[in-house]
Amino acid sequence: MEKNRKINTISAIMLTLSIVVSYITSSIPRTLINETKSSTLLNIIYTTAIVLFIILLFCKLIKKFPGLDLLDISEYLGGNFFKNIVGGLFIFYFISSSSIMLRNFCEGLVVIYYPLTSYIVIIAMFIISLVLVNRLSFNSTINTSAIIFPIVIISIILLFFGNLHNFSFRRMYPILGDGWYNTFVLGLKNIGAFGGICYLYFLPPMLKQPEKLKKIAVISVITTGIFIAICVATLLFMFSFFITADEIMPLFSAARYIEFGAFFQRFESIFLLIWIISFCCYLSITCKFSTHIFAKMLNLSSMKPVLNIFAILIFAISLLPKNYASSIFFETGVYRYLRIAIGFILGMMVLLLANLKKRKVGDNN
Repeated sequence: MEKNRKINTISAIMLTLSIVVSYITSSIPRTLINETKSSTLLNIIYTTAIVLFIILLFCKLIKKFPGLDLLDISEYLGGNFFKNIVGGLFIFYFISSSSIMLRNFCEGLVVIYYPLTSYIVIIAMFIISLVLVNRLSFNSTINTSAIIFPIVIISIILLFFGNLHNFSFRRMYPILGDGWYNTFVLGLKNIGAFGGICYLYFLPPMLKQPEKLKKIAVISVITTGIFIAICVATLLFMFSFFITADEIMPLFSAARYIEFGAFFQRFESIFLLIWIISFCCYLSITCKFSTHIFAKMLNLSSMKPVLNIFAILIFAISLLPKNYASSIFFETGVYRYLRIAIGFILGMMVLLLANLKKRKVGDNN
């Protein structure tokens, strides 16, 4: 990563959280509640603790390779061919996930505001904005995310406290939902809600202070857990029907109930605008990370010629599902496991095996 693209610790934290935010404001809280019912809040505490343990292990493993990212470590472990396999899988994960999320987000916009407009038109508008943003430098995207994320946080906090009078705290009972097995065993798959954390694998070469990676990772995980808990609590305490219904953009529905006096009502349009801007930042970050990985795999000197190709690829993949139900199935029934398999298992296995190899080489020496 070129020197002028180095980012500081705060920007790195904001970058990671900006990715997670887009997952959360779209449909993840609804998916979590559908899975673990009234025990969702307990499950979030449980999964946050597990992800925090994984991240601490990640920081310990990657400490042996200062300043290197997962691609560099994969090359050390299995050569250039293995590096390309790992890079290709992460590009597939980033592009496919962002494409499906874009499709679902635009389908929600069609239902809410543009019933007479084709979702293809709205997707095309996002892709056009992505192409325009891609002309900016990497740091410009990061700085924009650092500005937008605090605004998104404020919107979610307002969403929670603005609806306190609508809450029924009895909906968190029974505290174990459908039982301990569903909460603690089957509920393990909810660590997929932290899938944005896997972008940390590629951050070290981009950081001005790589030694701060542990701080970035821990703060990102804890903040993500708190953020998910706030969103889930808002839905769980307000709408019992979300446990069984597939509501489109449920947080937007919660925003419709906010009122601050007689002169401050109907905030949902402002909330949606903030989330749209945040989603655009997410698309740009995903596209640039994917392009960075691709350029590093092929030793390309410039990423710019590839950026637009990835934007078009996101557009094409987002049109593949036949309907909204198909895209929702992919997000809840397939993509969640893809996050876990690639984002957690693959990345951690590469780091673990690379550490074993390094220890063996060291012992032999």
